[in-house]
Amino acid sequence: MTTTPDAAAVASHCPYCALQCGMDLAPAAAAPARSLPVTVTPRAFPTNGGGLCQKGWTSATVLRAPDRVTTPLVRGADGVLTPATWDDALGLVAARVTAIQAEHGPAGVAVFGGGGLTNEKAYALGKFARTVLRTPLIDYNGRFCMASAAAAGNRAFGVDRGMPFPVTDLAGADAIVLLGSNVAETMPPFVQHLAGARAAGGLVVVDPRRSATARLADDAQGVHLQPVPGTDLVVLLALLHVVLAEGLADREYLAARTTGFDDVARSVAAWWPERAETVCGVPAEELRHVARLLAAASPGRGGRGAYLLTGRGVEQSTQGTATVTAAINLALALGLVGRVGSGYGCLTGQGNGQGGREHGQKSDQLPGYRKIDDPVARAHVAAVWGVAPETLPGPGRPAVALLRSLGTPGGPRALFVHGSNVVVSAPDADRVRERLAALDLLVVCDTVPSETALLADVVLPVTQWAEEEGTMTNLEGRVIRRRQATTAPGEARSELWILAELARRLGSTVHLGTDPAEVFDELARASAGGPADYSGLSHARLDAAERAGQAGLYWPCPAPDGGEGEHPGTPRMFLDGFGTPDGRARAVVVDHVGPSDDVRADAPTYLVTGRVLQHYQSGAQTHRVPELERLVPEPYVELHPQLGLRVGVADGARACLTSARGTVEATARWTDAVRPDTVFMPFHWSGAGSVNRITTDAVDPVSAMPEFKVCAVEVTPAPGVPEPTGRDASRSHESQEVPA
Repeated sequence: MTTTPDAAAVASHCPYCALQCGMDLAPAAAAPARSLPVTVTPRAFPTNGGGLCQKGWTSATVLRAPDRVTTPLVRGADGVLTPATWDDALGLVAARVTAIQAEHGPAGVAVFGGGGLTNEKAYALGKFARTVLRTPLIDYNGRFCMASAAAAGNRAFGVDRGMPFPVTDLAGADAIVLLGSNVAETMPPFVQHLAGARAAGGLVVVDPRRSATARLADDAQGVHLQPVPGTDLVVLLALLHVVLAEGLADREYLAARTTGFDDVARSVAAWWPERAETVCGVPAEELRHVARLLAAASPGRGGRGAYLLTGRGVEQSTQGTATVTAAINLALALGLVGRVGSGYGCLTGQGNGQGGREHGQKSDQLPGYRKIDDPVARAHVAAVWGVAPETLPGPGRPAVALLRSLGTPGGPRALFVHGSNVVVSAPDADRVRERLAALDLLVVCDTVPSETALLADVVLPVTQWAEEEGTMTNLEGRVIRRRQATTAPGEARSELWILAELARRLGSTVHLGTDPAEVFDELARASAGGPADYSGLSHARLDAAERAGQAGLYWPCPAPDGGEGEHPGTPRMFLDGFGTPDGRARAVVVDHVGPSDDVRADAPTYLVTGRVLQHYQSGAQTHRVPELERLVPEPYVELHPQLGLRVGVADGARACLTSARGTVEATARWTDAVRPDTVFMPFHWSGAGSVNRITTDAVDPVSAMPEFKVCAVEVTPAPGVPEPTGRDASRSHESQEVPA
């Protein structure tokens, strides 16, 4: 369903995080006094209940960013990007790709996608890579966001859906544990779903910082556990130890619904709370209190329910998969998973982080969340695509390994980038910039001249959220419609059209559709029978469901057998069994190893990174919104006054953070919201204050997710900065409070 620009307001969703808040978009013709193409009004939707954060309210501004890319750009002999026609730009790309693959083979070209692409575009990008380019080298920035939780979920449950229950279910719980997630700033409308647990005194926030979310536990509304960075796994092992030692586990549930738990029980015997305290810094009695609180809330002991939710703070680690596995083990011990009103879930970050990893962007996957090395899966998808299974490439390289290999001997010589700004968002970002510079061809599809686009040989302008039709899959696995409310400026085109045109110019006979509804129908067929089965869905059905008052439909939603009736979708998974061969969840033994880049004499301070309320990801969008840029115009580093005095960095002075990879500089903010052994820096900036220039690209051995969230640094005054002069050490720059 395409809505013309002069129609009444259309129902759509926010372009930012995976909460996918509902909003109505009034086109310019309906609001002639506005200079923007659409006006945004919050809409009652289950995830946001009619609320929006600052980013959502100002989202229309990015549609008309002053530097919006509206025509193809090609780098000339003088090194300058200059406007070109589509015919010239695509002709150049096709000619250079053909030449590179003639010399280096299909793997001479790689593709890097994004978790903000619609399901249709993510699917088409994976199909383009594997059937037109025939390259195995495709991965996406969701590897930086969801990979560890996905690996742990697949291993334990046989399927990965970030939250296997509706977010509204949280409201009835007596206890909710948030591990490594600052939802009060990253997705503020989510906070309303924590009200029930807060009222019961059961909100537990595990975070080295006293973040805006941690402060929600104040006034007897819960508990804030403040572990040493990189030791969240120890907290979970100790909690499980207490549950088992005090007889609080749901033994009947464990016997009926899990395997492997006896081995897990033996493994956590070594993590009694007093020992755990020496490693994680959380007092033993706090660990016991939280374990008992969770047990009392569990349905097996008469409670209203409990949830464990993980976020990037514990997942972006070399032991991220192990940490999520420990959270799942604890949830299984308490009998939470697969019961209405309780469970384990992962808070997906990017807008389509869930759908983006289900339909072919990941290096080892085909549509429907199928494994690319599974012969049955290859045969099914190849039949939908009209190609022979043996022509499909095998698994490629995950994101960090792929980026490391660019321009190296035997590595890819060309790269397509869609919906990602790797120069800012990837770890060890200076090395990423070096690898991009070593390429023979860099093609970037983007809406604005991001830092990555400015390095490209060819920049192709693409449509944004309010300018296109499609679907997104939010953090609950709810498939929802994105609708066009305005036309794109200049010559911007959808990636669907771009990929189809490139395929034609590259001489491929594979059909790549340009109509989003048609592409979705093909996606549905390709996903049929897979873990993420969309075969019972279509644009028409989603539109009809919304007209009937339903807010999207959840996968798995298979097509009905025999063609009769319609599957209702699956809001709550695992109620009757898990996606494993025997229907039982797998409990897996894990243990603490510690960060790959731990503190030492020449780098004695932990660095943790994260987001702020006003900005999103690399900042490519939000830095172009004046209202948001005024609120947080520059990078900063939070440090405890004790640390500031010890290293000679005054409140408000410039500080240098040096890791094994380099140095960044930012304004210091003294605050007691961080531990004295820790500094915090948001990652939304490029240049001298780009913190990912010093983060490590060491990866989790299971998920290949990099360890963004903790590394060792030395903190020093920036050159020429005077010693502290006794400024008020109690001054605090705490993050903006967000009402619950």
